[in-house]
Amino acid sequence: MVDSLKKPTFEEIRPGVKVPAKETILTPRFYTTDFEEMEKMDISANEEEIRAILEEFRVDYNRHHFVRDEEFEQSWDHIDGETRKVFVEFLERSCTAEFSGFLLYKELSRRLKEKSPVLAECFLLMSRDEARHAGFLNKALSDFNLSLDLGFLTKSRKYTFFKPKFIFYATYLSEKIGYWRYIKIYRHLEAHPEDRIYPIFRFFENWCQDENRHGDFFDAILKSQPSLLNDWKARLWCRFFLLSVFATMYLNDLQRADFYAAIGLNARDYDIEVIEKTNETAGRVFPIILNVNHPSFYQRLDECVKTNEKLSAIANSNAPGFVKFFQKLPHYISNGWQFLNLYLLKPINVEPSHGVVR
Repeated sequence: MVDSLKKPTFEEIRPGVKVPAKETILTPRFYTTDFEEMEKMDISANEEEIRAILEEFRVDYNRHHFVRDEEFEQSWDHIDGETRKVFVEFLERSCTAEFSGFLLYKELSRRLKEKSPVLAECFLLMSRDEARHAGFLNKALSDFNLSLDLGFLTKSRKYTFFKPKFIFYATYLSEKIGYWRYIKIYRHLEAHPEDRIYPIFRFFENWCQDENRHGDFFDAILKSQPSLLNDWKARLWCRFFLLSVFATMYLNDLQRADFYAAIGLNARDYDIEVIEKTNETAGRVFPIILNVNHPSFYQRLDECVKTNEKLSAIANSNAPGFVKFFQKLPHYISNGWQFLNLYLLKPINVEPSHGVVR
């Protein structure tokens, strides 16, 4: 009884291979897009910057970075109970997200090779980075006697179709928010080494630079397509993706506050810092940013967190499926109302500050 409490069990496909987490609206997604539309894209308006970023990718600053050292060579059984559970979840979610990026970038590089060789090589080199990240995270899972079957994930996951412009908005933000997430954790643990419960966090300083460079690439792509930034529809889509990315992170992280507590962070404070930094960063390319300092912004997100807790309780109950649906319905409506109000908050126009040194 005591051992089972200390060592949480995970459902396995076969010994040592974890059953992937159930897909929900908040889990990392796998994407596909309109490759023919991507092939026809003209990048000449900002090709010089894109080629400069390609040269950075070719340098491959982190080619010798992801090497496990002697600190990994020990038992991690002392990370147990709920801490072990949430840490494995963190590794799995991170690995799945990185692997999703690898699959998308690899396929884009293959499809664009003939028609757009510059973009094809950029995507190929970004897929190299994402593969390294996913492999490093999957190897970390093996320290907890688990791994993900990435080939199984490739075949079993549902793929979400996004038009190229939506891929650009979403991936730009996911790479930039990834940078701020990693660097915030790294700086916290650099100042508080007693909270660094596992050596993977030592790698986050260089790791986050991959995320930053990838974000810079999508920044350059967006700037090469003026229609994605310069009209009223672009403003609406920028608002939508900013809110979607911020809300998804916030709801996920507060649901897993125990993980952040295990490394000495308050999940809510951490997310607020990351959201503010990512919002500010997005203002260098997006025409608008969200007013995240509005008094109702986090109040409404907090209401969604409470609602999600009720939804989880219903999902885990033994009630019949049709009963669960009607129990969940008012909570879905509540979340929809909160998101609508957040979306309608007047954004901040940052176009006048573009090009200003900060």
